[in-house]
Amino acid sequence: MKTEKIPVTEGSGNVFRDLGLPDADDLQLKAELVRQLCSRIKALRLTQVEAGKRLALKQPDVSKLVNGRHTGFSADRLIALLNALEIDVEIILRPPHKGRGQRGTVRVRQAV
Repeated sequence: MKTEKIPVTEGSGNVFRDLGLPDADDLQLKAELVRQLCSRIKALRLTQVEAGKRLALKQPDVSKLVNGRHTGFSADRLIALLNALEIDVEIILRPPHKGRGQRGTVRVRQAV
């Protein structure tokens, strides 16, 4: 059986940047905040209706978020929603590492 080599390009770690979107960093941040929000809803075993009550959102908006669609939500709003589910969000500012050759990045990590 003959196998053909498929060209592979290593990603940057931000799929939105790899797609050439101008607001890639903002989209990456929002996607990660939504992922954390969905994870918290699941950990609390909330239905979408229950989550909506705690978040002061209508069930269709919770459904939107659970399905990864963050259009219409700012990063600030997503952080406030995480706070409503008893998740503290910490923002750390520091200069970029020397020699990295790229501008600053925004990362979201879950505390252990």
